[in-house]
Amino acid sequence: MTVIVVLLIVWAILAVVGFAIEGLFWLGIIGIILVVGTIVFGFVRRGANKAKKAL
Repeated sequence: MTVIVVLLIVWAILAVVGFAIEGLFWLGIIGIILVVGTIVFGFVRRGANKAKKAL
């Protein structure tokens, strides 16, 4: 859980820097994609852990 939170913070910072500096617009796009990917990964992993505990 801690790793996911740290990754979300890092990706969010990269996205903000990418949008703040015009030449690094691509970095903002990549940051947003990574934030969304990390959130999806976190939900999938959390769902798998709940399924294991139910058995």
